[in-house]
Amino acid sequence: MSTHARDKPAIQVAKPIALHAVVIVIGIFILLPILYGVLGGFKNNQQLSTNPIGLPDPWVPSNYTNVLASGDFWVQVWNSSFIALATTFITVGVSALAAFVFARFAFRGREFLFTVFAAGLMFPFAVAILPLFLLLRFFGLLNNPLGVILPQAAFGLSLTIIILRQFFRSIPGEIEEAATLDGCTPFGFFWRILLPMARPALATVSVLAIVGSWNNFFLPLVVFNDPGLWTLPVGVQQFQGQFSRDTARILAYVVLAMVPALAFYAVAERHLVGGLTTGATKG
Repeated sequence: MSTHARDKPAIQVAKPIALHAVVIVIGIFILLPILYGVLGGFKNNQQLSTNPIGLPDPWVPSNYTNVLASGDFWVQVWNSSFIALATTFITVGVSALAAFVFARFAFRGREFLFTVFAAGLMFPFAVAILPLFLLLRFFGLLNNPLGVILPQAAFGLSLTIIILRQFFRSIPGEIEEAATLDGCTPFGFFWRILLPMARPALATVSVLAIVGSWNNFFLPLVVFNDPGLWTLPVGVQQFQGQFSRDTARILAYVVLAMVPALAFYAVAERHLVGGLTTGATKG
């Protein structure tokens, strides 16, 4: 047996071990700050100074209960949820229609228009914040949830259209031809056949839109001056400024602000991975 043949099994064994080691190291770097925040929220400031990485002694649950008892926190949860769901509904709805046209219809300038949408991925959001602010002020959308929902939906169109178009193109043309012979209109085919078949892709882009909206800090900060309209990321920043000396309470607030997004992602993770895998396999 040659040296090359003997080395091949060793490489096949070492490769997954190295891959798992890298994943474990990355997981540790992600989990350690979260664990530090969770435990830090059960401490007081003195414990954070004298025992920053150890277990709380004694445990101080009042940091969490005070945040949960605050009406402002739940208002921010509602604002974030409403804006995220509205943004997702508009983004996915408009993108699905556009992706259907780009995927199933041939017309002059189609690829150029699609390239224009794709170019939106290279347009930094921060560059547009000044003209966007002036535009929102002109239309009276400052301190209005639509001032956040509509721009977020607009900036989310590019990625969503790209993902859905690839999935729609993978649907066999024979299915559309059979539907047409049965008297199905193009919109009927889109609504009754294509969308149900595209559920994995729709779930994927919905998760991406919701998480992106939930984590958006810059736009709500610029649009909202009314504390009653603040989202959770803005609320965390304002809470940190208000209780800048109470680090333990800030950690409790940050951890609780992460819980809804983490819980949603834990539930939707299967759909997200399944949609990306399906799109990659069919593409």
